[in-house]
Amino acid sequence: MFSEKHKSAGVTYPLGFTAAGVRAGIKKNGNLDVAVIYTEKEAAVAGVFTKNLVAAAPVHVSKIVVGTGSAHAIVANAGCANACTGEQGLRDAEKMTEITAQELGCRSDDVIVASTGVIGVNLPMDKMESGIKDAVKNLSREGSVNAGNAIITTDTYSKAGATEIQIGGKEVRFGVIAKGSGMIQPNMATMLCFITTDAAIEQSLLQEALSEITEVTFNMISVDGDMSTNDMVTVLANGAAENPKITSKNEDYEKFYSALKNICTELSKRIAADGEGATKFLTINVNGAENFGDAKQVAMSVAKSPLVKTAFFGEDPNWGRVICAVGYSGVKILPEKTVVKFGGIPVYTHGVGAKFDDEALRKVMSEKDIVIDIELGLGETSATVWSCDLSYGYVKINGEYTT
Repeated sequence: MFSEKHKSAGVTYPLGFTAAGVRAGIKKNGNLDVAVIYTEKEAAVAGVFTKNLVAAAPVHVSKIVVGTGSAHAIVANAGCANACTGEQGLRDAEKMTEITAQELGCRSDDVIVASTGVIGVNLPMDKMESGIKDAVKNLSREGSVNAGNAIITTDTYSKAGATEIQIGGKEVRFGVIAKGSGMIQPNMATMLCFITTDAAIEQSLLQEALSEITEVTFNMISVDGDMSTNDMVTVLANGAAENPKITSKNEDYEKFYSALKNICTELSKRIAADGEGATKFLTINVNGAENFGDAKQVAMSVAKSPLVKTAFFGEDPNWGRVICAVGYSGVKILPEKTVVKFGGIPVYTHGVGAKFDDEALRKVMSEKDIVIDIELGLGETSATVWSCDLSYGYVKINGEYTT
């Protein structure tokens, strides 16, 4: 759904936004590691944050900024999470907003702050300060690519995109950069996602839309079942498109909501597919549940199972691991009503293993994208979770993780 011709524009595609990404020496590999996104025109801001009770300092600071209802900038770094760093960590996160605000000429509570990287390490504030100042000096309409690359850690690429819709006869643009590859588990996944739009929309509606959409997108992915301390997704809407301001849940709101949901869905899929060491992208559909919570719980049980994930990595059609995860999910199921399919091929039907073409199933298992369908036969509700396999690469990346 992203416009390919504007893909590189990312967060600077909407009117009024600039961005930059620079090297400050925070990442050990010397890559880009400090990003700034800026809108001179005040923007309505919305945010959703990790539910981990050991939340990082930037999360606490950014929640306060979102609580003000408006913002002008985002400052983010990779290479150091500034998590589990106590009062010093809070002071450092606040200092990041102060430095950014001073350079941009706005208030510190106008600046969202985010960090990602190693937990338990204090930020090198001398490098951070010079990096922020350098980033502000380099802000441009072409800066989204560098900003996106500055926030990634173990990602194989920066997730970015841009699109546009028509609202009230005006072109309304959206742009996004995101990172996320490991320590991925809902509420939210270990990810940073920054969305910009030039839409004019009431802040309360923006927050409501983002919160609802997150529940069925970013909170429906899992790479390894670990919930990070630093996750956040934020939206800045600066109104530069000059569309009639969205102040109620009318047709314009529905268009905006749909576009935002499509963006978050696409990013969720990209993050799951780019899981650390991943070789397979798994889509797990659970249908026929009594309610959404049950459907999600069953899907997540399958998505988080190491035995399921390693079976798909090994291209082993061991459907028993999937039905086993369904059975211990904690949701009451009836085996005699349950059906499991791999790539549309029934492998378990109504309490017993199904007869199938072994060669056809092995072909399914060899594919990059694999769909697992689970029919519970108990109701009318569905849920989809996106995940990936668990490979030797995942173990190597996390066994050697230092950056």
